[in-house]
Amino acid sequence: MIKNEEYFQANKELWNQRTIVHKDSDFYNLAGFKAGESVLTSIELAELGDVKSKSLLHLQCHFGMDSLDWARRGAIVTGIDLSDTAIDEAKKLNDELGLNAKFVCCNVYDTSLHVKDQFDIVFTSYGTIGWLPDLVSWAKMIAGKLKPGGIFYIAEFHPVVWMFDDDFTHIKYSYENKEVIMTENEGTYTDRNADIKGKEYSWNHSISEVLNALIKAGLKIELFNEHMYSPYPCFRNTVEFEKGKWHIKGMEGKIPMVYSLKATKAISS
Repeated sequence: MIKNEEYFQANKELWNQRTIVHKDSDFYNLAGFKAGESVLTSIELAELGDVKSKSLLHLQCHFGMDSLDWARRGAIVTGIDLSDTAIDEAKKLNDELGLNAKFVCCNVYDTSLHVKDQFDIVFTSYGTIGWLPDLVSWAKMIAGKLKPGGIFYIAEFHPVVWMFDDDFTHIKYSYENKEVIMTENEGTYTDRNADIKGKEYSWNHSISEVLNALIKAGLKIELFNEHMYSPYPCFRNTVEFEKGKWHIKGMEGKIPMVYSLKATKAISS
């Protein structure tokens, strides 16, 4: 039986390949970001609010663009990611932009072994928790990394989206976390024809699983929203109906595509 470490290693190898393609893609528009454009979406900007002078831990940060956007807004940022190629690129980008973010390569479950500080904010977004088999351990780590009174914030693709096949023609996967999902991957969401191949392993997580994991870790849910669009055209068969907002063709306004959640850690008495 394949163990989780083998799943993680396979995913790391794929994300190393993806990073090389992603950093030069129009999708990520790195040139625009270097010139001062923001890459954060209106969802997290509105709901998380002012981060100036606050310490922020960004989980599964890819090659650091969102992390560095928060740093530009005054946050004191540490980003972590499983991909060593992505972390190397994040460090290069940080230095090029003259920012002071820190980046650490590690599995999200091992965060506490590599990052000793606690933070005002723990942040993660868009396509992150599907790579994690166990949300109870994830939430426990998050609670441990938050200062008393600290905020956890996640904006993530809705589990309903992950039930469909890649072309959104039929329901293929369970809504609940019943098993590891293995797919033979070719290309990437920024370039379907990219020379990237390999097995990837993921897990679907229901809304109740996410909420209950955070509650069990002692966090208080302060905000939960569902959004009927994606802020990124990263799925097949999408149509942009407003600037920066995409639907699945034929399902316009019928299924939630993103959810967002804010939770807080109690202030010790």
